[in-house]
Amino acid sequence: MGVILLEKMPEGDLRVIEERTWSMNMITALEHVNYIVVGNREFEAVEGRLNVDQGKLELLLVPMRTED
Repeated sequence: MGVILLEKMPEGDLRVIEERTWSMNMITALEHVNYIVVGNREFEAVEGRLNVDQGKLELLLVPMRTED
């Protein structure tokens, strides 16, 4: 299934991080995880939406603050 990862920016805007095809195993794993790592950045998954018109799963992610 196609998955779109959307980052919620501090200003409230949404930015597409990436779009790719996920296996059903990866989608099923979402039931057990709260955090996703993409491009060496960690995000909290705050909600998901099934876009029936596009046949895609959209995940809203909030970046985690990291200590440098």
